[in-house]
Amino acid sequence: MPDLLEQIDKTRLPKHIAIIMDGNGRWAKEQGQDRLYGHYHGVESVRDIVEGCAELGVHYLTLYTFSTENWDRPQYEIVGLMELLVTTIRNEVESLHKNNIKLHVIGDLTMLPGYARRELQEALEFTKNNTGLNLIMALSYSGRWELLNAVKSIAWEVKNGKLNVDEIDQDTLQRSLCTSDFPDPELMIRTSGEYRISNFLLYQLAYAELYFTNVRWPEFRKANLYEAILDYQNRERRFGKTSEQITSA
Repeated sequence: MPDLLEQIDKTRLPKHIAIIMDGNGRWAKEQGQDRLYGHYHGVESVRDIVEGCAELGVHYLTLYTFSTENWDRPQYEIVGLMELLVTTIRNEVESLHKNNIKLHVIGDLTMLPGYARRELQEALEFTKNNTGLNLIMALSYSGRWELLNAVKSIAWEVKNGKLNVDEIDQDTLQRSLCTSDFPDPELMIRTSGEYRISNFLLYQLAYAELYFTNVRWPEFRKANLYEAILDYQNRERRFGKTSEQITSA
């Protein structure tokens, strides 16, 4: 692992990393355990990766924690996940604050049970003045839900005479998104061997580098994060231009 860390160019880090933490249930099944067993062990990976990003100097880390589609899972699993969420936040908030990490949450929080919303609000308040890594939890979130909300918000402004249709541009949409305060991710990591973005940050990932690994989330550690960043640093980011244009710029 030290060798991997030494290979990383600290001047070319992705400013914002987004992660789809996939494979908790499959990992648990491989261990002969219940799906919730995988989710509990996935918390250890969250802790390690948050620490790794903070140590490197990454500015933003977004974790796809719970999608709007996840509400369709068996009730026992949903209840277990909500209890795990509350317990984890309660156990980790002191450490986040101590390490100058600022917590953010995006998603439809109205769908969360009251006790979970209260715990989240306390954690957000507790870390709001921190200036280090911005840890963004996508909770009860989906990209289509976010885009629909943004369209409704813009339509409301037009209807109430606050915005002219001719003035609508990309910036208008950008400021209506949950992520309006954050830069778009430059690197998106998905674990567990699936090759799709599953309704995650559909607008924001337009120019992100996508990295897929077969490693299940409960086994994903700093060394795996370093491998993803090294892969990112070996790619040429052209944003629609040619290689020659990038070289001569």
